[in-house]
Amino acid sequence: MTFRSLRGVALSIILAWGWKRAGIALLAGAVSSLAMAPFNAWPVLFVTFPIVVWLIDGAAAGKMRGIPAAAMAGWWFGFGYFVPGLYWIGYAFLVDAQTFAWLLPAAIGGLPAYLALFTAAGFALARLLWTKDFSRVLTLAACLTIAEWLRGHVLTGFPWNTFGYALTEPLALAQSASLIGLWGLTFLAVAIFAAPAILIDGRSRAAKPWLPAAIALALLVTMGVYGLVRLSRTPTQLVAGVKLRIMQPNLSQDARFNYAAKADIMSKYLALSDRSTGPQSTGVGDANVLIWPESAFPFFLSREPDAMAQIAELLPKGTVLVTGAVRPPDQPAGTRVTRAYNSIYVIDHDGSILSVYDKLHLVPFGEYLPYQSFMEKIGFQQLTKQIGGFLAGERRRNMDIPGAPKMLPLICYEAVFPGEIGATDSRPGWIVNLTNDGWFGISTGPYQHMQQSRVRAIEQGLPVVRAANTGISAVVDPLGRIIARLDLGVEGVLDSGLPAAISPTIYSRSGDVPAAMFVALAILLAVRRRTATRN
Repeated sequence: MTFRSLRGVALSIILAWGWKRAGIALLAGAVSSLAMAPFNAWPVLFVTFPIVVWLIDGAAAGKMRGIPAAAMAGWWFGFGYFVPGLYWIGYAFLVDAQTFAWLLPAAIGGLPAYLALFTAAGFALARLLWTKDFSRVLTLAACLTIAEWLRGHVLTGFPWNTFGYALTEPLALAQSASLIGLWGLTFLAVAIFAAPAILIDGRSRAAKPWLPAAIALALLVTMGVYGLVRLSRTPTQLVAGVKLRIMQPNLSQDARFNYAAKADIMSKYLALSDRSTGPQSTGVGDANVLIWPESAFPFFLSREPDAMAQIAELLPKGTVLVTGAVRPPDQPAGTRVTRAYNSIYVIDHDGSILSVYDKLHLVPFGEYLPYQSFMEKIGFQQLTKQIGGFLAGERRRNMDIPGAPKMLPLICYEAVFPGEIGATDSRPGWIVNLTNDGWFGISTGPYQHMQQSRVRAIEQGLPVVRAANTGISAVVDPLGRIIARLDLGVEGVLDSGLPAAISPTIYSRSGDVPAAMFVALAILLAVRRRTATRN
């Protein structure tokens, strides 16, 4: 494409108005979703993010310096981004279609519409600070980073498919997460991919309009080189004497809530866990840590003596089970259970429960309802159908595992919140993420979940061991290398050693300070450029 044709395209976008403008933003957002797993087609952002810059350029007319027009463009961009990126959430409403299918439009359209409000806010803030030179790209990066951070925290947060994940594949690019974390990557992603927008500015507004794009490419190459060097200098090392076995049952979601299926489920778990994987295999005896996925049973495990006895019979001496389970609260015997915890148990070979972790960060509308009592009175219930909703645990903490390093337990989407990983009293030796992505079928959702869990390993310099009901189960080393994996929709067991942790990363020590500095400096630059222009 020649400079003249590029400028012509840019001007048509800048001058677009009404539904044409909304359609351009919607399409740009939808194409941008291809940058996320499992497609990882991040080069498309070199096309879509310059469009974002030109849309905000074109919002200058009207009252309030075009802030409402920028916000509307941001909302349409966000809606286009989130609908194809999160369509898979609708699958959960079809598990019990008779009860929840009527809510499918709200799931597929309502959640993206809400999340797009944060994108709209980012566009509006950017327009407020907008300049006419290269600094507007950095302004956009800062404002969208703020918006994405808010999306990850407001109303318990949902930082799924944050823009920074575009820079986490290939693995070499992802290594920068060890320095600046997800929010730092988000700033760099927006700045790098939006930089080509400056090419249209011409000599009247920028002496070297090609320079920002050249710097962006140089930065991208530098990130890749840094990652390659880091990967080459840090081979995977295993913890001596620790052998893992992950059981992936691939059960349909409706079976996991059917108490009548208790015997069949236990039989499958036990047989699969003890499955031989080769001529030299002794089944579960090959491992000293057996791992089952989230909420593994359609019953309260601690109140089923026969199930506990079967587990004790399965486990040889020296082997422990780490498993998800729904746990009743501590209350007098015979009391009717109305609420419960989503928990992780560590169970010894004699059937004794060594420790328990209760999930802290519950899923809205999945594990509880906002204004629970009122919502239940008018007929609503969360997807898990737990009357009263699940109870949240008290604090994040490590768990002791006999014969292995201390473990940080994370249940389901707790693994997508980078700020919560380091919120423990001491540094663990590994992270265990038990999840049940069976709610979402064979879709892009489990691939996205896996990718985000993998980035937590790189940020913290800790291995991540993931057990998922329907997949993807995996063992990930501290640099994000997958050393063992069971794919989506597969039944089986996964035997692996435990990768050793590396020294604490810069991000694990500094947290989000680097990202905050990027944002602060970019906003300061924008304010100074605007002030200079007025003077």
